[in-house]
Amino acid sequence: QGRPRVRPAHVLGDKGYSSKAIRTWLRRRGISHTIPERADQVRNRLRRGSHGGRPPAFDKQLYKRRNVVERCFNRLKQWRGIATRYDKTAQSYQAAVTLASLLMWA
Repeated sequence: QGRPRVRPAHVLGDKGYSSKAIRTWLRRRGISHTIPERADQVRNRLRRGSHGGRPPAFDKQLYKRRNVVERCFNRLKQWRGIATRYDKTAQSYQAAVTLASLLMWA
């Protein structure tokens, strides 16, 4: 009953999600991630020297693909009804997103 539990294979996040707690939470659940480090985290890690640990793995090519998704969301938000969730039902909202996606693709 209810929604099936689905665990993502990989998470792409921006610098806002680069905290140690989030990285630990993802690692504990076996979810790989590509999240860039904030500049202050890099400085603090380097300041601590060998006690700062290794930098987290970061795949630049994979992170570049995240930009495509972000641009798609921004183009969808140009539709007022989609940006404000004006539709009353989930079915009509999904239809609006599908229509806007088709018009963007064409």
